[in-house]
Amino acid sequence: MLRSAPTRVLVVGGGHVGLTTTLRLLRRARSGELRVTVVDPRGYMTYHPFLPEAAAGSIDARNVVVSLRRSLSGVGDGAEVVTGDVVRLDHAQRRAVVRTVDGAERDLDYDVVVLAPGSVARTAPVPGLAEHAVGFKSVEEAVHLRNHVLSRLDLAEASTDPAVRERALTFVFVGGGYAGVEAIGELEDMARYALRLHPGLTTSDLRFVLVEATGRILPEVGEGLGRYALGVLADRGIEVALGTTMTSCTDGCVVLSDGRALEAGTVVWTAGVKAHPVLEATDLPLDEDHRLRVGADLRVEGVVGAWGAGDSAAVPDLTRPGATCAPNAQHAVRQARRLADNVLAVLRGGRPREYRHADVGSVASLGLHQGVAELRGVRVRGYPAWLVHRLYHLSKVPTPSRKAGVLLGWVQAALFHREAVAMTALSHPFAEFERAARS
Repeated sequence: MLRSAPTRVLVVGGGHVGLTTTLRLLRRARSGELRVTVVDPRGYMTYHPFLPEAAAGSIDARNVVVSLRRSLSGVGDGAEVVTGDVVRLDHAQRRAVVRTVDGAERDLDYDVVVLAPGSVARTAPVPGLAEHAVGFKSVEEAVHLRNHVLSRLDLAEASTDPAVRERALTFVFVGGGYAGVEAIGELEDMARYALRLHPGLTTSDLRFVLVEATGRILPEVGEGLGRYALGVLADRGIEVALGTTMTSCTDGCVVLSDGRALEAGTVVWTAGVKAHPVLEATDLPLDEDHRLRVGADLRVEGVVGAWGAGDSAAVPDLTRPGATCAPNAQHAVRQARRLADNVLAVLRGGRPREYRHADVGSVASLGLHQGVAELRGVRVRGYPAWLVHRLYHLSKVPTPSRKAGVLLGWVQAALFHREAVAMTALSHPFAEFERAARS
């Protein structure tokens, strides 16, 4: 009896959804049933909830990322990992064009495609934004921001010019959601701790400003906890400008919609995310927010052999009729598992099941030993919420080695305090050698 050829599955994106889906497919597939290819521009998965702690030095940056090749090797029949970007996807022809790291384009044929490219920063046409601001979506940005903040302390202490000191020690964060609040909380905490090593500076010299366009911060945790978080930030001297936007940030001058102008050497943009633009290069249906249209069973609407989940998919939330699932890790992991099971069910002649999961709550860190959490209607704040935040995300970090690395990092930071060394050369690692070569 002839054995049928394996079904070719293409997974676009190696983030939380892509990695979890692929691992489950490999573990549950029969021998020779599937041939899985994962395409991702980086070749590793980033656990985004821990980026603020990586930026603050509580966690080693290596423990925030997970190698796709290492995670997928030896699991089931294994998976091919292609490091590159999908530039076109013609589902009618079952073909994707991938630009690999060497700049060449490669055609990948498939039978089933799983689209999980994640999201990118949602920006606005603000003058100076591209030239003077930094995002907070990758571990590289987190490490750069840590080194940059610490280097501003060095600059301010070395300078006798009041204008230079003011600009160096003013830090503006735009966006009051999870990313913005957690980032400003952790980095302000780190900067305040680092002042112990800078006797020429005091906490009153630091100026951290959070700019939020709406009338509240952390809408995910409810209004009451949002007000509490606002109070915690205010008690630490962090300024919060609600109902305000940034209209310009050219040449180190941040102009706000309320008329204020701040001399700031650091601008961090955390004002939301949008669907990955790769979806625009496909022939698949998108909604008004340019997300993939999928049903509750995670199949692309009206299309055979195409599936989607995560930030770039408009997944119906069956627990809230008319709404879609929030773009968070809680839904991403569960959607990925259901997606993998449904793909296998359909391939074996079965019926897919709908994704249904009620949101169990939200957690957010406000810096060391401070946090807020809402778990199944129960509100927690302060140290207990901070502890819940850490334990929850520790349980969700992929692979035992990364869990151990995160835990050891916390123990080290608790026993020996954070390191406060600015490794600014990482942003320009060849500068010293280039100077030597030219001389």
